[in-house]
Amino acid sequence: MTGEVDAGDGALKLRSQFIHLLTTRRSPQVPLTLEPGKPVAEPMYQETPKPLFSEAMESCPKANIPNFKELLKEENFYLTTEEGEQGRLPVLILSMEESIPQKRPAIVFLHSTNKCKEWLRPLLEAYASRGYIAVAIDSRYHGERASSLTTYRESLVSAWKKGDTMPFIFDTVWDLIKLADYLSQREDIDPSRIGITGESLGGMHSWFAAAADTRYSVVVPIIGVQGFRWATDNDEWLPRVNSIKAVFEEAQIDLNKSAIDKEVVEKVWDRIAPGLASEFDSPYTVPIISPRPLLILNGEEDPRCPLAGLDIPKQKTVEAYENACCPDNFKVIAEPEIKHQMTASMVKEASDWFDKYLKV
Repeated sequence: MTGEVDAGDGALKLRSQFIHLLTTRRSPQVPLTLEPGKPVAEPMYQETPKPLFSEAMESCPKANIPNFKELLKEENFYLTTEEGEQGRLPVLILSMEESIPQKRPAIVFLHSTNKCKEWLRPLLEAYASRGYIAVAIDSRYHGERASSLTTYRESLVSAWKKGDTMPFIFDTVWDLIKLADYLSQREDIDPSRIGITGESLGGMHSWFAAAADTRYSVVVPIIGVQGFRWATDNDEWLPRVNSIKAVFEEAQIDLNKSAIDKEVVEKVWDRIAPGLASEFDSPYTVPIISPRPLLILNGEEDPRCPLAGLDIPKQKTVEAYENACCPDNFKVIAEPEIKHQMTASMVKEASDWFDKYLKV
């Protein structure tokens, strides 16, 4: 019993420290307000060629509803999460029109690097068809929060130079806390049944949002959970660094280095996401998601999220769930022969997990 209390106290303390960090780089706070929006005609993708189709997302289980398009309700709006341009959070929600109002489960979906909320539409429609309220946002410097093909890259470089923002993961986590404020107040959402999931960068967003905010009651990060300290200690940092290389190249120049090395990597993480490779790394933040149902989906050969880097976080998380007397609420699935890719199998596993724990 003492161990359970200590674990709870530790989780509260770490969560408090993390939220404090988030508040240190915020613009002045404003009331949470909603501004109506419109469907985005030309979604912003910060990659070329523009992605057109995701076989994995299209494979998501969908209810067979003959007049689905007529019954599908779409909401586009903006939430104000703080002052300034990036404090305007674009939100897309899909749900089914219902004759009898009732509180339903909701799931927040988060896109990968350089994509946007509209990319997630196949998932949103599939989950909406099955009775969920399906929610997607544009993460910081993406989608409607981007003005060019280089907005996200420039935001990372600026964070390194100025140290005033946290565009890699943490600033979007702040938005997700504010989004939980909004979703938990809606009359059509059961506040005890709000799930969260995402792919790659979105997987990291869902991991940290769930660590920070217990209102996310069921959690499925996809190809996003990794050990940042493990990667630097074991020289396995290059694939992750290459995914946002511009900021590390800038740091290399500023630090008078002939190449990007371990020191450059450590200094960049400390600057743009303080604590990412130390007190807020996966061995500490993943276990505090306990006792909420948590499914981690990765590829067995993913170079950005190496499985060996999950050994310690997995062990600590298993212990946390065992101490909470709900070991079945935690599961890790590593798909054989898969690198950094979300597969149809992962989409199905996520769908089954949400149906198991969010459906009444």
